Amino acid sequence: MNRAAARRQLSLDGWFYLLLIVVPVLVVRQFPQVAGRFGEHLALPLFIGGLVLLFLNLPRFSAYKHALIATEKDLGTDAETFAWSRLRSVRLRALRTAALPAWLGAIGVPLGLEPVAQLLLVCGSLALLVLYRLPRQLQ
Repeated sequence: MNRAAARRQLSLDGWFYLLLIVVPVLVVRQFPQVAGRFGEHLALPLFIGGLVLLFLNLPRFSAYKHALIATEKDLGTDAETFAWSRLRSVRLRALRTAALPAWLGAIGVPLGLEPVAQLLLVCGSLALLVLYRLPRQLQ
């Protein structure tokens, strides 16, 4: 895989995960709430769990940063193809972890999670998505 194809694939992955972060919350908001007796008691723990999931990205971001450095070192060498594939795998793992707070917010919608809490969890995931963008040095 050459540089242009690798960058294109990384860009497509980013757009795909943008959709995976935003769309579930929007779709689930169309369903009726089934909160019942237990829903109001689960909303706050779900929000706190979503905030805790934001901190799971610390080791993932460190791994992504190291993969970026390794890819930059391998540009123009025989190991460039492997470096791009390694960067993509590390980034996909990090993007899955970054989407977890938004997905937990989507799960919490039918259980009575407030719209402000949903918005905060989705915005947290989107902020992490911005952190995992491809820097200009590799473009």
